[in-house]
Amino acid sequence: MNDQIMTVTAAATEHGPVLVVAGDLDLHTVPLVREALRELALGPGRRLFLDLRGLTFCDSSGIACLIEASNQAASAGSGIALVAVPAPVQRILRMVGLTQMLRMYDSVADANRAPSG
Repeated sequence: MNDQIMTVTAAATEHGPVLVVAGDLDLHTVPLVREALRELALGPGRRLFLDLRGLTFCDSSGIACLIEASNQAASAGSGIALVAVPAPVQRILRMVGLTQMLRMYDSVADANRAPSG
């Protein structure tokens, strides 16, 4: 059973929304992230920033949720950037071949300096 508390908070920036996800991202907590994603204002020329610095665990449900977030952003004409991804999660993303689809940056500022796409 998941004993880790999951928190999901949203903030707005000039370039797009930032969703801060902390705790375990797994089968039990993915619905919290999906709900938060539904409430975000995405649109053409914007970027969705997923700040994962507080992520402590990510299972296959969590990976699927990150892909869904990317697809949602793309459907809205937005880009997506993963920010401050912990090393164990980076390793998982590399292992499953998602590092080209889900670009990673050290900070929101670094992501903003990079071209979208």
